[in-house]
Amino acid sequence: MARKAGKKKGGSKPKPKPKTKTKTSPSSSLPTSIPPPRPVEPKAAPEAIDVLNGTVLRNVLRRLPLVDLLRAALACHRWRRVAARCLPRAPPLLGYFFHPVKTPPPPPTKDTERAHHDAVFAPLGASSPRRCLGFAPDASRFKLYDCHQGLLLLEPTVSPPKGTLPRLLVADPATRRHTLLPPPPRRTVPDDRRWRLSRQYVGSVLLSRAHPSKLCFEAVCFAIEDGHPRAWVASVDDGQCRWRALPRDTGVEVDFDPKLLKGRCVHAAGNLYWHICNSGRVLALDPATLRFSYLLAPAVLGDRFSKYRIGETPDDGRLCIVTVENQVYDTVPGLPRDARARMASIWITDIDAGRTGKIFIQMSGYGRYSFDLKTRKLERLVMKGGMEYGDPIYAYFLAWPPAFLAQA
Repeated sequence: MARKAGKKKGGSKPKPKPKTKTKTSPSSSLPTSIPPPRPVEPKAAPEAIDVLNGTVLRNVLRRLPLVDLLRAALACHRWRRVAARCLPRAPPLLGYFFHPVKTPPPPPTKDTERAHHDAVFAPLGASSPRRCLGFAPDASRFKLYDCHQGLLLLEPTVSPPKGTLPRLLVADPATRRHTLLPPPPRRTVPDDRRWRLSRQYVGSVLLSRAHPSKLCFEAVCFAIEDGHPRAWVASVDDGQCRWRALPRDTGVEVDFDPKLLKGRCVHAAGNLYWHICNSGRVLALDPATLRFSYLLAPAVLGDRFSKYRIGETPDDGRLCIVTVENQVYDTVPGLPRDARARMASIWITDIDAGRTGKIFIQMSGYGRYSFDLKTRKLERLVMKGGMEYGDPIYAYFLAWPPAFLAQA
């Protein structure tokens, strides 16, 4: 019997089909979930002040008070450059220096109060910086004699011996620096012993300043020798002083008692002036040539008992002479009505060098006043403690331009 065809018993099993390996990308092994994208950080917005362009910043800065403008200029180089374009052309008035005094009694009572009070500073406004002379240790032994280009010149309260010239203290309240100038050496004048016999010292004045950030300046002191003026010039460079004497100016004759010359100088219209008591002329010095001359007052003022002062006009700085009519004083309480009594107790001390359009008037026994030439208003100059402004009253301007803006 034939066998059925089929698989043999105990035969080999069919081979399985080989599995084909599929290549997988490396990313297929990562989790299937996609991570969220990283948050995009917002770009930093510029500071609010940095978005101001030069024009806008300049319009902001020019509205600031001067003291705040100078402070803003210290913020950065950019602000300093912009602030330099906002500065006024003329140096700013910060306030006034003076020696306080007690109000003397009315005439004919004699004033027995001779106390010397240290110089103080009255700021023009609340934003003006406070100034004092406490940084100069010897300032209490000196009195103010001049103020020019941010510098103060002081002379000793004790007058020098006859025939000699005093030491001078020059201070810069802004930088708190000072220097003490020795008297001119005798060798600066040939045959000094001869001239000392007739020499009468008059006063000193600041002539010029080299730079607002340095104590470099020139000062002049002058005396009358045998009827003619002679000047000495001090050139100071950071504390180093060098004196030179000029020849006597024989073209100007002093035909009166030199004691009638006011020792304090007036800066006006580029020249220097010294008033002469009871005279219709003033002594002038040209800073460029250092030559003396006389300037005659208008004839209408007369030649004796003339109550006038020389100074600058407030608008354009031209030379002017001012006097005040008698009717102005009628509002002062207690002031005598008699013309002679008024003449004995009232005199004009100065035209305000701050060019405010005011003059300063001393009324012996009745106080010190300022008089506004436009409004014709009298205002008493009195301090909180009851003391009044002493004579002279020096307008103090900031040294110009400011040192840190000079290179802007």
